[in-house]
Amino acid sequence: PCGKSVVLLSVSALLSCPGGLAGGIEICITFPTEYVKTQLQLDEKANPPRYKGIGDCVKQTVRDHGIRGLYRGLSSLVYGSIPKAAVRFGMFEFLSNQMRDEKGRLDSTRGLICGLGAGVAEAVVVVCPMETVKVKFIHDQCSPNPKYRGFFHGVREIVREQGLKGTYQGLTATVLKQGSNQAIRFFVMTSLKNWYKGDDPNKVINPFVTGVFGAIAGAASVFGNTPLDVVKTRMQGLEAHKYKSTWDCAYQIMKHEGPLAFYKGTVPRLGRVCLDVAIVFVIYDEVVKFLNKVWKTD
Repeated sequence: PCGKSVVLLSVSALLSCPGGLAGGIEICITFPTEYVKTQLQLDEKANPPRYKGIGDCVKQTVRDHGIRGLYRGLSSLVYGSIPKAAVRFGMFEFLSNQMRDEKGRLDSTRGLICGLGAGVAEAVVVVCPMETVKVKFIHDQCSPNPKYRGFFHGVREIVREQGLKGTYQGLTATVLKQGSNQAIRFFVMTSLKNWYKGDDPNKVINPFVTGVFGAIAGAASVFGNTPLDVVKTRMQGLEAHKYKSTWDCAYQIMKHEGPLAFYKGTVPRLGRVCLDVAIVFVIYDEVVKFLNKVWKTD
């Protein structure tokens, strides 16, 4: 029924706040890997390129900007962690409740579809503006004359110069990236959970096992859609005006830098994403278990 679905969506949004909090803590710990990933993806092929690799990126950043330089753009991800988790898990629960069979089971294919819907929703509502601000902040730090003094000043300047659309650069690439991200992750998680439970849909999954499944799902998404992540990053950088569209950006990367350029930043992204997905799925599953005990629904 529609009323029940609305209630479940609201509850899911509230439930995902612990997941968002966990994600926020994880981001604060691992953000330097996100910073390095973004810088490597922004580093276009030149003679020579700005960075020789992960270690050189860290070395140059600390030399020029201190340790704090590795946390440039952190605030946008922290502010967005809870609403992003709320939209993602809220939409997934809403869709999955429409698609479960009479036994309450969600098969892998339907899990993929629900994950795709969740990813598209979070991309449009939260992730695109959040990621655009993050990338611009990181890119700005390497400019001869950095102009963003902080999160709110930066957002104000972006909106003043480009309007609200300035925070929605690379929307197509972000939708493709987040949609495929969550489609892959929820597909893998649903598949692994169904395999683990076997013929007993009520079998309880240990949090450690959930964390391992989450890390595997995160790794699968990294290897599956890093090319989209690279295109998204370029489309959200300070030099995005060079590209006519998302497709032109992909074409220019392939033409001038070759196919390996689509996998820039894979290693640092892998470390952060696996930990992120593992933590958020564990927290979310444990809160859902608790709620199922104290709040019974028909």
